[in-house]
Amino acid sequence: MKKILISWLVSLGCLTGAWASGGDTIAWDKAPNKTNDLAALQNGAKLFVNYCLNCHSAAFMRYNRLTDIGLTEQQIKDNLLFTTDKVGETMKANIDARQAKEWFGGLPPDLTLIARSRSGSGGTGADYIYTYLRTYYRDDAKATGWNNLAFPNVGMPHVLWELQGERRPVFDVVQQHGHEVQVFKGWEQVKPGSMTPLQYDQAVGDLVSYLQWMAEPVQNSRVRIGVWVLIFLLGFMVIAWRLNASFWKDIK
Repeated sequence: MKKILISWLVSLGCLTGAWASGGDTIAWDKAPNKTNDLAALQNGAKLFVNYCLNCHSAAFMRYNRLTDIGLTEQQIKDNLLFTTDKVGETMKANIDARQAKEWFGGLPPDLTLIARSRSGSGGTGADYIYTYLRTYYRDDAKATGWNNLAFPNVGMPHVLWELQGERRPVFDVVQQHGHEVQVFKGWEQVKPGSMTPLQYDQAVGDLVSYLQWMAEPVQNSRVRIGVWVLIFLLGFMVIAWRLNASFWKDIK
C-alpha cells in the first residue's frame, strides 16, 4: 500500500510539473485540410523531401506510392528521388544515427504516422504539426539557436527558417489570481524570409496535408466508400421495414 501511495504521489508530481512547464505553450491552430487537393499534396511532398527527409525517415511509405497524388514515376525519379535509385524503395533518411544523437540528443523520429500519432486534447495531429512549424523563434540560449512555443526547448532547429524568416513572440503581462502572467499576443517579424507570412502558412498547410495523406493514403477512399455503405444500409433498412410491415399486416 505504501509503494502504491508513493507511486501515485510521484505520478501526481510529474503531472503537476508537466502542467506547470506547459505554461509557455499555446493553443493549436486549425490546420487546413487539403488531402483532396493534388496540387497541394504534390507541393507538400516536394517540401517534405527537400526539408524533412534529410533527417527524418518515412520508412512505411514507398516513393512509387506518390503516383496516387498525380505524379508519374519519371517525375518522382527526376525531382524527389534523392536517397535511393529505385522508385520502389521506402523513404528513408541517410542520416547517421550516432551523429544524430550527438547533434539532436537522439535519432529524429519517423514521420510516416506523425499526423495521426500527435493528436491530443488540443486538436488533431495535423493541428499540432501546423502550429509547431509556425511557432519557431530565435533563441540564442539554445544549442540550435531556435525555440518553439508549441514545443518549448525542442531539439530540432527551424529547418524552414529561410522561407519564414525570423520572428519574435510578443507577450502581454496580465494579472491572474494575484500573479503576473505572460500571455501570448502575436508575432513580430524580425527578418523577412523568401515567402510572405501568407505564402509560408499556405506552404506549411501543403506540407501538413501531405503528412496527413501519408499517414493513411486510403483515407479519402475509405470515407467515400463509407458514405455509400451508409446510404445502402439506410435504403435497405427502409426496404426491410416495408417488407416486415407487409408480412405482418394480416396477423393480429
